[in-house]
Formats: sequence, structure tokens, C-alpha cells
Amino acid sequence: MLSKKTLLSWPSRPPLKKLLGYALGLGLFVLIGCFTIDRAVSFYVQDRVYEDIKTLPDRHYALVLGTSKYIAKGKTNKYYDYRLEASKSLIDQNKVDYLLLSGDNRTIQYNEPRTMFLDLRKMGVSESVMFKDFAGFRTLDSVVRANKVFQVPSFTIISQKFHCERALLIAKHYDIDAICFTAKQPEVYFETRVREMFARVKAVLDLIIGVKPYFLGAPEPLPMPAE
Repeated sequence: MLSKKTLLSWPSRPPLKKLLGYALGLGLFVLIGCFTIDRAVSFYVQDRVYEDIKTLPDRHYALVLGTSKYIAKGKTNKYYDYRLEASKSLIDQNKVDYLLLSGDNRTIQYNEPRTMFLDLRKMGVSESVMFKDFAGFRTLDSVVRANKVFQVPSFTIISQKFHCERALLIAKHYDIDAICFTAKQPEVYFETRVREMFARVKAVLDLIIGVKPYFLGAPEPLPMPAE
């Protein structure tokens, strides 16, 4: 049995109210840190983001970042639709010569590059200007593989602005010459934007610790554009 003296000397536990205060303070600190990183990424790449096709510099190649075509059964994903519309616009207005369609290919049924290829073909884009990257599992993979595997020296990234900025951060880290043309943004995207904030934090951490693409493999150079 513990003596009265021992009980008095035993470290007392902080009250619950104080613990909640610590947790709240820590959570607030983390949230401010995430927000700061989010804003810093946007500022860091702002000179490489183009929203007006008229001011977009010409590039021979464009990297189209994949996403799911559907968000629910029978309901199309506007992010997907707008990226394809932007891709077709760049081809039609001779802002790019070739499209590299990069995305996830996790199953036979789910294949982002193939789906983009088929839909762009239906939209009138020639098969001869489209190429598929089936190992674009993450934004990191898509950006690095475009340069290292497909041997594209410089390219235009096509995606929504928030996604473009993260992709450009990765490109700048790897000293890849990339700019971005922003696809139209769906009207309601608050939840997506919150997820993007944390995705940027993860992207920064991945770059710091040196995370590499899942798969590189042998070079597969894209054709040289005709002068």
C-alpha cells in the first residue's frame, strides 16, 4: 500500500480541460502550417500558370493528368470533362502538337489513359497525336515519367489550377521545364480544395524525403514534331 508521502510525490495528471486545450492548440498549429504550405506552393509556381489560351506559349507536347470519368454511377466527373475540353482546345488552336495521356491503370475495367484516348477520339482528336502513359499512378509519377521515360524536354500540363500548381511544384523540384494551362473549374469544389491542401503537404514531404515514381522502366521517346 502506498504511503501518504508517496501519493503526494506522485506526478499529478493534467486536468482534462488542459489536455483538450493542448490538443486544440496542436491542431490549430498543424492547420496553420498546412495552409501556409498551400499558399506557398501557389506563390512558388504562379509564373508558370496560364488561364488564357491566347497568352499560353506554344509547346510541342502536353501532359494531360488523368482522373476518374465518373463520380457516381451514371454521373460524369466535370473535372474529367473540362480537362478533355482543354486538351482539345490546345490541339485545335495549335498550341501543342501531341498529347500524353497519363493516369491510373489499376484494373482492366478502370483505365484512365485508355478512357481519355477513346473520348478524345470521339471529340475529333486524331489518334496519331495521342499517346498513353499507363503508369501515371500519382501526379509525381505522371510528371517525372513524362520527362524521364517519354523523353519530353518541355511540356504543358493540363488540369485544374489547384492540381496544376502541385504538378508544377514537382516539375520545378526535378528541374523539368513545364508550364500549365488550367482547365475549367467546376463550380462546387470546396471539399476537393480542402483535400488538395493536405495533398500539397504530402507532396512537399515526398519531395523532401526523396519519394520516387513507382515505376520508370526503359525510355519510350515520343516522336519529334515536324518543323
